[in-house]
Amino acid sequence: MIQGRQIIGFDYSADGDETFYSYNPAEQHNTNYLFHKATTGEINLAVDKAAAAFQIYRKKTGAEKAVFLTMLADELSNTGDELIKVCCEETGLPPIRIEGERMRTVNQVKMFAALLSEGSWVDARIDTGNPERTPLPKPDIRSMQIPLGPVVVFGASNFPLAFSVAGGDTISAFAAGCPVVVKAHPAHPATSAIIGKLIQTAAQKMNMPDGLFSLLFDNGINAGVHLVKHPGIKAVAFTGSYKAGKALFDIAVSRREPIPVYAEMGSTNPVFILPEAAKQRGQEIAAAYAASVTMGIGQFCTNPGLMIYQKQDDHFLQLLKTAFEKTTGGVMLTPKILDSYNSGVHQHLSTDGVEQLAVSKSSAGNSTNIAVPVLLQTSGQVINSNPVLSEEVFGPTGMAVLANSKKEMLEIAENLSGHLTATVHGTEEELIGYQQLLDVLEQKAGRVVINGFPTGVEVGNAMVHGGPYPSTTDSRTTSVGTASIYRFTRPVCYQNTPQQLLPRALQNKNVLKIHRLINGEWSTKDIS
Repeated sequence: MIQGRQIIGFDYSADGDETFYSYNPAEQHNTNYLFHKATTGEINLAVDKAAAAFQIYRKKTGAEKAVFLTMLADELSNTGDELIKVCCEETGLPPIRIEGERMRTVNQVKMFAALLSEGSWVDARIDTGNPERTPLPKPDIRSMQIPLGPVVVFGASNFPLAFSVAGGDTISAFAAGCPVVVKAHPAHPATSAIIGKLIQTAAQKMNMPDGLFSLLFDNGINAGVHLVKHPGIKAVAFTGSYKAGKALFDIAVSRREPIPVYAEMGSTNPVFILPEAAKQRGQEIAAAYAASVTMGIGQFCTNPGLMIYQKQDDHFLQLLKTAFEKTTGGVMLTPKILDSYNSGVHQHLSTDGVEQLAVSKSSAGNSTNIAVPVLLQTSGQVINSNPVLSEEVFGPTGMAVLANSKKEMLEIAENLSGHLTATVHGTEEELIGYQQLLDVLEQKAGRVVINGFPTGVEVGNAMVHGGPYPSTTDSRTTSVGTASIYRFTRPVCYQNTPQQLLPRALQNKNVLKIHRLINGEWSTKDIS
């Protein structure tokens, strides 16, 4: 049974009188799932419990945390059909999408469990001392990563599992040694409640501290603002719009103790089509671009909303037009998101020099909450003089940009702001000839894709899902992959510390069998 109460550690609470229902976007009516909005007292209790839990959880070994995450992966795997049914009801997404996202979420949890079991992620560095060195003795210095403290995670609207309650932000924070308070996204609170209960159960089964995890509900901004301002919170993770992410960032840096905000805020993820590639593979590229832009009704942060190509003839443009006309629209996650999408398309079309090239000739379902795929077109001159055209319109729309020359294509690239991804299609010879373009794009994006499309983020050790501002608030980090753990840690150095007082990762005897940087060389050996 889904309970619309706050999960605060191992307890439940429904102190508030204000309530809201979740919404079915496909059938356009409220569901039967009623939720109490978190009160100030409940928010404070969740953070206080997290702060107390931190003093216990931070001391847990990697093996203990790995067992907890493995138990959570098992709980997620065994949720059955209820999770799928409820999630589809709240999001309008098809069952096959949710089933795939659940598997991705489970695998993500297992990936971090494996990282903790191996243990080298702590980045242990040891420079042994030399008291005989002259003119001054050399101190013994050892350092490693330790957890920051309680983290607040904001669930994303477009990934109700993989970027939500048990998503990558929560799991990487757990792996780092941090308790987590999640602010559930109001677009899928019942889904969040199911997952929250699973985390609570796994924590109880593995004897984790009360307060390691809490889940709070609110369909407004009050709970989120209060959480970010709370002095017990030490970091924030967010996936969503630029407006909301920047607002949270501004709040966090204006605190008496500023804290990091890792906000992934989306981008238009430009795709550059080089002339010979368009000539040789034009039909294939056009079809794949249309499919990528409209995948998931365009509700991916890696949606390639901008395509830049060089004109040779009108054949490639006609291929793009035909491909977009064959696409299918569908239900968006919420009416508000649909309104924003339609407004964004209209705003672009109201700009001089922007025209509609193609529109989908079909749509899915009978709901009026349908987003219709649209392909716009403009010139390099127009987009270079109107930076707003390079900003994200969240939904199934793309813009084809004509560059009259290689020089103009480079100018477009140089004028771009920060993006999550940038893609180039070209032959092997062309790519070498356009090395300057690649040099520009690696400064503009967190992931550079060659002869592919950015939708479909592989979860692995090498993945970078981040990028320069305004795609994120911290270009040095990723929100996908094992490197995301370092968002929630900081380095600590121990100087001339007795062996028995050092963390096990830094003691002379390498009982953890991890890789350590010892006097400049990586090794798993003991120190004699």
